[in-house]
Amino acid sequence: MTTAKDIMHAGAQWIPAHETLDRAAQLMRDLNVGALPIADQQERLCGILTDRDIVVGCVAMGHDPAKITCGDMAKGTPRWIDAGADVGAVLEEMQSHQIRRLPVVENKKLVGMISEADLAKGLTDEQLKAFCESVYAPS
Repeated sequence: MTTAKDIMHAGAQWIPAHETLDRAAQLMRDLNVGALPIADQQERLCGILTDRDIVVGCVAMGHDPAKITCGDMAKGTPRWIDAGADVGAVLEEMQSHQIRRLPVVENKKLVGMISEADLAKGLTDEQLKAFCESVYAPS
């Protein structure tokens, strides 16, 4: 059985909710990633910040990314998957919520992220086709 841990990109890092968006952008650059899980003071997932969130939700709105926190951008219910979940559960979570990145948690700790690129390497052509149809379909 293929699990979330088998297909994830290990070594994902949190960004604390109190950090500013300019710091998040620097961390994304340094890690060469396009998204960061946002953690509250208890290191619980409270959202995911993407590079697009910073550009569209802050910069394009005329706001200063040095004055807006990651927590300010956290919206909705954060989604995640247990490291031991099978690939079917991963696909169900991502498809049903139309999300492109999914944090992987083991023993209440962030251990990785699953992105579209990870799926492309770990899925059959049929699974990948179904994922793309459901995630990229208009809501």
